[in-house]
Amino acid sequence: MCPASNTTRPTEQQALQPKQHYRSLPSSDRHRQSYCYHPEDDEQSPLFLAFNQDITRLSCGTQKGFRVYNLVPPSLQENTNWEPVLNGGIATVELMYDRGFAAIVGGGENPKFPPNKVMMWDFLQRRCRGELSFRSPVRAVKLRLDKLVVVLEHKIFVYEFETLNLIFDAETLSNPKGLCAISGAPASPFVFACPGLQKGEVRIEWLRPMPDKKLSRETNMIAAHDSHLACIALSFDGRLLATASNKGTLIRVFSTFDGTHLQELRRGAERAEIYSLTFSATAHWLAVSSDKGTVHVFGISPSYSRHSKSVVSGPGSANPGSSLSFLRGVLPRYFSSEWSFAQFRLPEEIKSIVAFAPEKHILYIVGSNGSFYKCTFDPVHGGEMEQKEYVKFLKLKNDMY
Repeated sequence: MCPASNTTRPTEQQALQPKQHYRSLPSSDRHRQSYCYHPEDDEQSPLFLAFNQDITRLSCGTQKGFRVYNLVPPSLQENTNWEPVLNGGIATVELMYDRGFAAIVGGGENPKFPPNKVMMWDFLQRRCRGELSFRSPVRAVKLRLDKLVVVLEHKIFVYEFETLNLIFDAETLSNPKGLCAISGAPASPFVFACPGLQKGEVRIEWLRPMPDKKLSRETNMIAAHDSHLACIALSFDGRLLATASNKGTLIRVFSTFDGTHLQELRRGAERAEIYSLTFSATAHWLAVSSDKGTVHVFGISPSYSRHSKSVVSGPGSANPGSSLSFLRGVLPRYFSSEWSFAQFRLPEEIKSIVAFAPEKHILYIVGSNGSFYKCTFDPVHGGEMEQKEYVKFLKLKNDMY
């Protein structure tokens, strides 16, 4: 299963951020008529949506290539300087911060590249500078400044980014969604999370550099849920793990140091498909989106200090509990979990991803119909979030406005 690599690295000068050119996008009123979303009907429908590591850019893969958008105040803008010369389906566009580099994978009805290859795209030269080939389709790719992670359905590979030397691989339970999460801070130990070999199990790997330039490995297996995993997320420093199962009612938060279950958050009472989980940069907040159409923000009470393993207080006590808490002795699990601190109801029934903006208490929501929402929440009182911006960044055939 070990992949073959064939790549040349861009020089330091080539890796510099290019001069930016932006294309402004029209704003729209939130209360326009909604519509049913049928991705197979439209060449511009997203096959892939993701934020980069510092939430300054949004990447979008379609049946006709991919696009990159700058999350630049006051409005979302398309980065035309990073517009690739492609004409085919792109299923993954994983950006490397703003370094002018992305890892891309072909997909859709007419893939631009084979689905079993990771292509190293150089935005400055507008061409692929190398590739990694595998024996089965690539389900996901994750990047940070020093690591490249490739996810197959039954295996995960971890590479040094500069040399593309394979440093670690792991077997997983069937993982068609490509579930994987990595820590984002390059100065910290590398932490990654992926499905284990048992249903509902998460594998945590801590990789720390040693004086002899080798890596020490520490593995933790966390039995997170009784049913299959639907979504996982790590905090930026890798100290906290959030998980959701395919039931979609509970979000659980764990310590990646020792697997301690720290917090249980209740999205709702009915089953739901969880689309996205994300921590804020400080790990004080966690956002969740699902097929129920409501985006939830929870306060995270136990977070770990940067200098020790001691638990420090956060804002999580602000999460409301059940108004029927007197029944806790009868149904302890249901009534001991915490409910969301802030909420935003999407007007369309769409898949969505969420991320906390670099500015405090601002949430970005991106929909599979090409919609972008910028919302704020009150860090003291919570409640309904306030919409600050709405942009339609993709025009689809079945748009009614």
